[in-house]
Amino acid sequence: MNWIEALYRTYVNCEARVGSEEDKEPLLPIAHTTQNAHIEVVLDGEGRFRRASVLEKEAQRTVIPCTEGSGGRSGSKPVNHPLCDKLQYLAGDYLRYGGEVTSGFAANPQEPHQGYLADLDAWCQSPHGHPKAKAVLEYIKQGRLVEDLITAGLLPVEGNGLVKEWKGAGNDAPAIFKALPSGNAPEDAFIRWVVEVPGEAESRLWLDRSVWQSWGGYYESIQQDVGLCYVLAEQLPLAIQHPAKLRHAADKAKLISSNDSSGFTFRGRFTDPGGGQVCGVSFVVTQKAHNALRWLIARQGWRNGDQAIVAWALSGEAIPNWVGNTLALFDDEPPLIAEPTPVDTAQAYALKLKARIQGYRAHLGNAENIFVIALDSATPGRMAITCFRQIASSEFLARIERWHEECAWHQNFGKEARFIGAPSPADIADCAYGSRLDEKLRKATVLRLLPCILDSAPVPHDLVKSCLRRACARQAMEPWEWERTLGIACALYRKQQTDLNRHQHAMSLERNRTTRSYLYGRLLAVADQLERAALADSESKRETNAARFMQAFADRPCQTWLVIAKSLNSYSARLQANKPGLLRRFEKEIEEIKEAFSAELFCDNSPLEGEFLLAYYCQRTALYQKPNPSESTSETPA
Repeated sequence: MNWIEALYRTYVNCEARVGSEEDKEPLLPIAHTTQNAHIEVVLDGEGRFRRASVLEKEAQRTVIPCTEGSGGRSGSKPVNHPLCDKLQYLAGDYLRYGGEVTSGFAANPQEPHQGYLADLDAWCQSPHGHPKAKAVLEYIKQGRLVEDLITAGLLPVEGNGLVKEWKGAGNDAPAIFKALPSGNAPEDAFIRWVVEVPGEAESRLWLDRSVWQSWGGYYESIQQDVGLCYVLAEQLPLAIQHPAKLRHAADKAKLISSNDSSGFTFRGRFTDPGGGQVCGVSFVVTQKAHNALRWLIARQGWRNGDQAIVAWALSGEAIPNWVGNTLALFDDEPPLIAEPTPVDTAQAYALKLKARIQGYRAHLGNAENIFVIALDSATPGRMAITCFRQIASSEFLARIERWHEECAWHQNFGKEARFIGAPSPADIADCAYGSRLDEKLRKATVLRLLPCILDSAPVPHDLVKSCLRRACARQAMEPWEWERTLGIACALYRKQQTDLNRHQHAMSLERNRTTRSYLYGRLLAVADQLERAALADSESKRETNAARFMQAFADRPCQTWLVIAKSLNSYSARLQANKPGLLRRFEKEIEEIKEAFSAELFCDNSPLEGEFLLAYYCQRTALYQKPNPSESTSETPA
């Protein structure tokens, strides 16, 4: 099933949710879009003005009827919407009060209002006409909208014209200036309608389903270009233009676009510059598919600038937040908290992860298909599908489970986000290139990591190497940033080793592991904690020598260890005087590690593998454990 058919089927299955106010972005009816309205005008059933009010920003979002042309309108002659719109289209007295039309209408300033009247009248005169739309038409014909809004105190005037800019104190500005976007004048206000009819339960036209159905039926009936719909394989009215506003309300980029009457992209291939010979998509299909995509992105998508990624089921059932980290996967019940404990929590974490995934399996069923789509745009007007997958729900959930299990490590994202689990692709991009990385590089990195989750592909080697390298550059980061980077780097290295079928590293200290990198990582951690414990009673906040030399230690471990070990003498003397039991514990750890080395391995000065960071983390954590009762002291590192 291709992407547009999948979205169309999703809309059909979720049609009961059309217009639901429970959703952040409603699933729109056919031939409708959303717009921020600034003024609400109330009429009676005969089209007489009753009152009007300025809308607060949180109440401005409005579902309005639109045409193919007005749904993605732009340029100097924007096409009018059929019911709700700006004053230059609605107000017959707009010019009388100094209103200025957009530049494309300068030759005939009455054109926007005349076009709006003609479209609204055609709808009202059709068999699909709606009584409330007729009430609006009757009022518009009176040509006194601006006058009524001035009388109601909503539009400020100066002399014979509307005030275009408020020059007084901000607190004293009329309400309309506070409702409009910055830089807009009151004449730019967008109007929505309320028609109060006795006995009618819903007077707000943007929430009245009968108005939606009336406009949708009318607009579908006037489509003239009938042809083969490539999606449904039926002869149906074809769409001429396709919807925009997919990722957000100001998004002008389109997935399907053909206006090649001048650029000649199709020259030599097609005789129809409008694109009809390239691909025919019916009006109903494109409306439903694009409305479903817009709804899904707002409801459960992930966005990074112009990049948007969303996964969904045809039934509309909830699916895991697979693009986020493990904390996002357990949105209503956090996973295991990453406390400083040496106990291996891998099994407990795996059990909790399996229980979470099993809940989704029971909810979705094995027959459900999951679709994944990634969108991006290089220009403001054109959008591309950079990734599309159709995966059985059972396989989709199994791959998510595998990613979060094999890439799990202790993550420290700050006081409010300490957990055991996998980082997100965006987290990995920040770790590999720093939080100030270029937006294009971030998007490209996220896209490279999607197959690692969706297809169980190996993690790119260069990303793992970059994360490990940055985790060693401890001096270049703040402590909180380095802790975050260390957790992500350890998670990626652990995942890489699993992909290569080498080792399944535990999340706690493995005292029986005697590889060179692991043992050197343990040594560095003990040296770090010994010096830190010696400095704990002083006011010094400086970094330890182990922290300062971490990069050099990763590149030349034997040579650097001799420098670090020599610097420990003074700190050992300080601990001997203040905490002799703690010093004995550190010395015992160092002797145990050295005994596990062979002379050949210890003297090898070649760079360490990323395994040393895992050992460093686990040994550091193990040192927080209280010693056994048989030991002579209960002191633990500071």
